[in-house]
Amino acid sequence: MRKSLLSRPSIGSVTLCAIVALYLAVCANRTFWVKVHNYLAPEPGAVWMLYVAIPVLFIAAATAFSAKYVIKPFLIFLVVASALAAWFTDTFGVIVDPDMIRNAIETTPAEAHHLITRGFLLHVLLYGVVPVLLILWVKVVHRPVLQKLLWNTVTITVCLAVFSVAAIGYSKEYTTAIRQHRDLVKTLNPVTPIVSTARYFLQASKEARLVVQPLGTDAEVAAPAGGIKKPRVTIIVAGETARAMNFSLGGYGRDTNPELRKRDVIYFPQTTSCGTATATSIPCMFSQFTRATFTHSKGLENEGLMDVLAHAGIDVAWFDNNTGSKGVANRIKYVDLANLTDPRFCKGGECQDGVFLDKLDEWLDGVTKDSVLVLHQMGSHGPAYYLRYPEEFRKFLPECETAELGSCKDEQIVNAYDNSILYTDHFLSTVIDKLKARSDKMATGMIYMSDHGESLGENGLYLHGTPYLLAPDEQTHVPFLVWLDPDFTKSMAVDKACVAQASGRATSHDNLFHSVLGMMNVTTSVHDPKLDVFAGCKTGPTS
Repeated sequence: MRKSLLSRPSIGSVTLCAIVALYLAVCANRTFWVKVHNYLAPEPGAVWMLYVAIPVLFIAAATAFSAKYVIKPFLIFLVVASALAAWFTDTFGVIVDPDMIRNAIETTPAEAHHLITRGFLLHVLLYGVVPVLLILWVKVVHRPVLQKLLWNTVTITVCLAVFSVAAIGYSKEYTTAIRQHRDLVKTLNPVTPIVSTARYFLQASKEARLVVQPLGTDAEVAAPAGGIKKPRVTIIVAGETARAMNFSLGGYGRDTNPELRKRDVIYFPQTTSCGTATATSIPCMFSQFTRATFTHSKGLENEGLMDVLAHAGIDVAWFDNNTGSKGVANRIKYVDLANLTDPRFCKGGECQDGVFLDKLDEWLDGVTKDSVLVLHQMGSHGPAYYLRYPEEFRKFLPECETAELGSCKDEQIVNAYDNSILYTDHFLSTVIDKLKARSDKMATGMIYMSDHGESLGENGLYLHGTPYLLAPDEQTHVPFLVWLDPDFTKSMAVDKACVAQASGRATSHDNLFHSVLGMMNVTTSVHDPKLDVFAGCKTGPTS
């Protein structure tokens, strides 16, 4: 009887490993090979040798798992991992490091929805699902155990020998390229995503056992200067994905800050972030650690700014319209606004920042003592920039009206992004106006600082989250501004003109912790005047 044309073909286990390895090396590493050709252009021999070295290395790795009941699950895992990572690396220029894995795990369903586009699904279908179905379809033929062990060992040994010859022959060229271009190895797929995922879960398992250490338990509020007796209130607006180069306060050609320009704010144009993603920047901003000394584990293990303010007897709270406080507000009043269904501001499981305003009025009306409130914005979070602002702020046109950035021109993406900045300008100005309206009852101030910036197509990069050492200025140069009413300025015993004059110096997320303590007249051993942007402009004691 003739075999059916649909009968399952048989294939040797090592042969299947080799085919999948070649597929991964060639089809899942477009970004890697583009960088290889760019960085090693003067040495074509080194380029072609890599076309030998990388596949044989992949074959050796796959063959190591060429065992019955193991081979198919392992190869399927490699294919799926590479398909997912390749989309984000090739489309947005993203490097899948441990921080990016953390961002993915901590994201919300609404945020994830914007990334699951038709293009993404088609890519996963072609580069993930189809190869997986082929792997499942074929019948793998395994040699007897001893023969298999010998054959696998010989295959792995030969592959590693070939890889070693290639690596040694051009070791100088490869070493130079890797030192000068650290992103080269980080785009090798699926090696980097798998290693990064393993590192993330190892770190997460350690962090789960951490015990939070108290900080600033000696904190006290010094008596306000200038005879100010009414409550002193600071609003901290933690921005999202705002980059400084698109703030007209800092010299951007478009007028994206028309309202703030009229609000007598002090703008700090040379400010850098602690990280390039929310999960790193927010805990770092609110910690006593500088970017040079901060780690994610330190942020979880130690109390932060809000705890120190609470120790001083200040009323503190956190309102969130993002993906959470990343542990910063674990020990204080926390209000999640991101899941509200207010039709004025909310749609599809997320809200525009106008959702804060009614809640802010309620909170301000209830203030009876010195208080600090954090508003954690949705801001300019991408890729769906067009959803971050209401219709009346669609000023810069035509805009990109989809999360599928690949279907938009870069100028359309920038237009949508600039509209989101325009709305943040309005939001911040509205917060200031609400504080001004209560000047008879309280002394008020506002401090705004974005968590990180955003790439909008420059050098082929989109979104954020690039490892800090490789990140462009677009992702690390962030807006930072302060507004103080006259009574709040008096209570701090600070020369506002002096602060404005000094605002051109380099600042960073390192300054937030200490500057807010300075604003609230908090005395504590953990306050570092050198990192307090107000300390150098004090006109006298605060008591």
